[in-house]
Amino acid sequence: MYEHDVIVVGAGGAGLRAAIAAHEEGADVALVTKLHPVRSHTGAAEGGINAALQEGDSWDLHAYDTMKGSDYLGDAPAIDTFAKDAPEEVIQLEHWGMPFSREEDGRVSQRPFGGLSYPRTTYAGAETGHHLLHTMYEQVVKRGIEVYDEWYVTNVAVTDHDDPEKRECHGCVAYDIKSGKIEGFRANGGVILATGGLGQAFDHTTNAVANTGDGCAIAYRAGAPMEDMEMIQFHPTTLPSTGVLISEGVRGEGGILYNDNEERLMYEYGYANNDGELASRDVVARAELTEVNAGRGIDDEYVHLDMRHLGEERIIDRLENILHLAEDFEGVDGLDEPMPVKPGQHYAMGGVECDENGETCIEGLYAAGETACVSLHGANRLGGNALPELLVFGARAGYHAAGKDMKAAEIQTGPSAESEAGDVEPPVEPGAIDRGGEDVAADGAAVEPTSVIENTVERERTRIEMLLEKDGINHAEVRADVQETMTDNVNVFRQEEGLKTALRDIREARKEYENVAVSDPSRTYNTDLIHTIETRNLLDVAEAITLGALAREEFRGAHWRAEFQERRDDEWIKHTMLAWEDGTPRLYYKPVILEGDEETYEPKERSY
Repeated sequence: MYEHDVIVVGAGGAGLRAAIAAHEEGADVALVTKLHPVRSHTGAAEGGINAALQEGDSWDLHAYDTMKGSDYLGDAPAIDTFAKDAPEEVIQLEHWGMPFSREEDGRVSQRPFGGLSYPRTTYAGAETGHHLLHTMYEQVVKRGIEVYDEWYVTNVAVTDHDDPEKRECHGCVAYDIKSGKIEGFRANGGVILATGGLGQAFDHTTNAVANTGDGCAIAYRAGAPMEDMEMIQFHPTTLPSTGVLISEGVRGEGGILYNDNEERLMYEYGYANNDGELASRDVVARAELTEVNAGRGIDDEYVHLDMRHLGEERIIDRLENILHLAEDFEGVDGLDEPMPVKPGQHYAMGGVECDENGETCIEGLYAAGETACVSLHGANRLGGNALPELLVFGARAGYHAAGKDMKAAEIQTGPSAESEAGDVEPPVEPGAIDRGGEDVAADGAAVEPTSVIENTVERERTRIEMLLEKDGINHAEVRADVQETMTDNVNVFRQEEGLKTALRDIREARKEYENVAVSDPSRTYNTDLIHTIETRNLLDVAEAITLGALAREEFRGAHWRAEFQERRDDEWIKHTMLAWEDGTPRLYYKPVILEGDEETYEPKERSY
């Protein structure tokens, strides 16, 4: 068994920042990751990092844009914390050597992005995420932080208690992809889940093949609720053949969207008469698909994104990577012809319920980044807000897990926060009284952390051995069925019958999963085994997305329902919550918090 103060699961942007923060606080910290850190999906982020840095801009303007973008489903404490902390995090990145693009006078460049009232998006060409990963990984290496590379975490070690809010997390269990051994990791301070997104629940996605919702599903099954899972962002500009992302930076620099009639669709048909191509992503994605459905799409599938008018010098300077992507995957030279684009699954606004410090309702278990739902993005994430989220809330989770006293809003998390009318029940006292050694559970029984971890290790060994030894179907059949129904029925445009069909398909796939087996009997670099375990996680997150989408009977942000064409603030300014109860999801709600540090956000009609 390995032992550290803080264990960070995942080594993308949020995981790296959390590890650095915990180390800065004096903790013995380790990263446990199924991918080498610089292969993490954060590296695919192209656009930039939002922060109010210039004179004339301010954190409260950034906060307002974020709340408006969320369609008033974001929580004000999270949004205000984010907007206040982002500038310091960007400046810290610059001090660590992040190669930001700069103006002629040496200042870090900032460009317009969708839904922003001020050009506050810092960037490094069109490879911002790539440079961010390498900059922070250098800091991890410099500090000597231990990295367990190619260790796949399959579960967390949590005490057994009927009430999730009286459970405690003491570590995790991981499968060493290189050797095949399964080992426990003890965390004396906390486990931070930062495993990234869940895009592989869909078959047309910008997400990497490793983005299978691992952290969400693991925390969910351990007793931490998932929040607002129906809120899935479909990025308006992905390449049709692969789902590869074409950065919002193209539109930020002045790129134009045209339909098959060569009309500038955002203005011609009134989708966004003020901001046009720089409306929020949900607005642009719906506009494109509306054009396709109206017969004005190209090849009945996509629209064109044109940047030729920007000129070769500007494109090479700021968007060179986009040229390579268009040429490599579509055979299009972006200097001479427009690029084909269509919406694709890109980001999950929902995730594991937590506060601004990443704390879940399970003591010692944290979440950060896309795995988490601190309720920053609400119903729609603004472009350029994902990378600063990784920095701000990754850092706060790392500091807090290492013992730093971090202020957070007094928001009750976990099933006791259940509310239909808007009232929140009083907090439940945690069951443990000592994180350092033997704990005392709420019922008074002694709980030894080592035994909790060892028992979890044995359960995981048994599960994995069974998958390797039994006969059955291949997981790929189950995964393909889930991806197909999610793409067909839980996409940009949603309707009740389609959502019910998806739910039936997912539950049938769950039954089929009971018959899966791994055809490769080897114990080393067994990708068939890894993908089989991942598919179980995809089943959980796909079901959660669909249940939330069925429950939310309104049109808000990225969630569009054919039967409900209006935002219904009187009924639906509340979060959808899902708790795992003996293998069955339980739906409940809790109120959105609109009261911020300096003002209360009043819901308004959202237009661009």
